[in-house]
Amino acid sequence: MKPATMEREAMMSTRINAIAIIMIFKISSAWAQEYQPPVDHNSHSHHSVAAERIAHNATHGGDSVTAPVETAVDKEAMPAMAHHAMPDATPHAGHAMNQNGEPISKQKNSVLPNVRDPHAYSDGYDFGPIPRPKMGDEDKHGSLWVDRLESVMTRNSTAMTYDWQAWYGQTYDRALIRAEGEIEDGKFKDARNELLWAHAVTAYWDTQLGIRYDSGKGTDRGWLAFGVQGLAPYWLYVEATAYVNEQGRTAFRLETEYDLLLTQKLILQPRVEMNFYSRRDDSRDVSSGLSNMEAGLRLRYEFQREFAPYIGIEWASRFGSAADAIRASGKDAEEARLVAGVRFWF
Repeated sequence: MKPATMEREAMMSTRINAIAIIMIFKISSAWAQEYQPPVDHNSHSHHSVAAERIAHNATHGGDSVTAPVETAVDKEAMPAMAHHAMPDATPHAGHAMNQNGEPISKQKNSVLPNVRDPHAYSDGYDFGPIPRPKMGDEDKHGSLWVDRLESVMTRNSTAMTYDWQAWYGQTYDRALIRAEGEIEDGKFKDARNELLWAHAVTAYWDTQLGIRYDSGKGTDRGWLAFGVQGLAPYWLYVEATAYVNEQGRTAFRLETEYDLLLTQKLILQPRVEMNFYSRRDDSRDVSSGLSNMEAGLRLRYEFQREFAPYIGIEWASRFGSAADAIRASGKDAEEARLVAGVRFWF
């Protein structure tokens, strides 16, 4: 290569390098001017978005919001906010604020106030002309459940037994009517009617409070009732209710049922019911302590979940003074029963 050519190439390379260095310097200067502007303490133009939002809420009486950690620019801009009535802003700079304007670091492990309030962080916005959404547990529903409507056949007589309950209300609170009794020769031999207020305490259990009225044979009785109803572990249905009346009498009733699925439609149901009383009542064939007990098996076929006929067998017995009175009248204090009936609900 000729010396003149080599000299020209060297000069060209030098010029290119010089031009590149000048361009890099100019770009760096422009970037520095854009992202690091001089701070004017007497101007509002350099307030951060978070600072302006806090000042706006404080001035207009709006709900306080949690401020993010301030940047260096925010800290420099804070003195210019003094006339915005923000006396607590400067002392707590560098800390996230709660709704009361206190730094979160001071709260340690305490829960933020209004943390479960759905309107606490809406900045004053609501649904406007749109109706407020309605949750599913606010709807009111009703249902009728007839657990037993059956004919009871013994060696000496035939009677009809019913056991049903109906409710109306919401998911957590509802009115409940519960009735059970026996009709023989067209007359109510024994009838128990309850009006209760049921409150759900868990997914499977209700507490109940209300009144009970007994009618039929003997002296009518009124009771104050309180108890629980629901599903125990392994899907054991339980009704446990205690009663007290104005004469100082007390009583306790326990009923349990369990559905044993032989197939998806053929179901065997064991059932046990026991009644306890503090005092004897000869007019109603009631004795103190365990007064009577019923235990049986019912086999039903569910054509639909809402409708199922059944047949079964049941053993019933009375104890104590009630059993002695029944035997004295020439009847059996305990008996086996053949039952046939229908169970339905809607």
